[in-house]
Amino acid sequence: MTGAQDAPRPSRRAPRSRPLAPALHATIAVHAAAPAACLAACLAAPNLLPWIGAALLANHGVLTAAGMWPRSTLLGPNMRRLRPEAAARAELALTFDDGPDPAVTPHVLDMLDRAGARASFFCIGTAARAHPTLLRQIVSRGHRVENHSFTHPNWFACLGPAGLRRQIGDAQAALADITGTAPAFFRAPMGLRNPLLDPVLAETSLRFTSWTRRAMDGLRGDPGRAYRRLTRGLAAGDILLMHDGRCARSPSGAPVVLEILPRLLLALQHAGLKAVSLPPGCAGPGASVVQGAALSADAVPAPSPSAQHACE
Repeated sequence: MTGAQDAPRPSRRAPRSRPLAPALHATIAVHAAAPAACLAACLAAPNLLPWIGAALLANHGVLTAAGMWPRSTLLGPNMRRLRPEAAARAELALTFDDGPDPAVTPHVLDMLDRAGARASFFCIGTAARAHPTLLRQIVSRGHRVENHSFTHPNWFACLGPAGLRRQIGDAQAALADITGTAPAFFRAPMGLRNPLLDPVLAETSLRFTSWTRRAMDGLRGDPGRAYRRLTRGLAAGDILLMHDGRCARSPSGAPVVLEILPRLLLALQHAGLKAVSLPPGCAGPGASVVQGAALSADAVPAPSPSAQHACE
């Protein structure tokens, strides 16, 4: 399913080169040297063979651990916060994963509208194709649509280059065709990845994005705990992660995000923080941590002027 016939065709970005992460350079060097080292050890010092094997296993262990740590930068650039200049403007990014969901996303959009807030929606390609009108509504109401893979496979981090290209490329094509704008950011399913992902992202000029703090509202049906996870130490420049798809349900049966979002938006206004989306000009790999207006998890929010999208 495609977008409206009169929708503008998305511009195609030229592939860009990007230096490999130091950990990947080290991996290539270790594996390139291993055959010669093994041969030399066999001829001159067989007792070194176990050490060579241990070095290879240790290398793979480090890469696996880095891939399972969503906020790691060992496997390539990872945007975990907004740029310092955005933080200086008291901006904070709201992001939602796993949508669009017609039972949840429209309510999220209404809440954002009432608060004058903007957000980025990391959408699954198949869900977008199933609900193209909702996807276009996200964009028409001032938000951004970003890439969250085509089918959200739980084994995403185990895919090789061809599988990664299919998941990312098919989602990129579907989202761009429906909205008329190519996504600029990619978030991996569950935040997990492998060393092959960053080179694939570089081919499409997508930036890997994780978060500063997340609600865990896709797994746990506890709104109070989700709210505290988002607001404990909250500061300008943070990137917050919630779910408008595949939502956990609270004891009342409501999606957790719908119970915490109104309270969160009031808390942001009370703290003088402006909720924005993730336009490319606001983000960069390795953005330094900038302290902003802190917000206690126990603060009682009160309304203040609406947040505006001010990231150009």
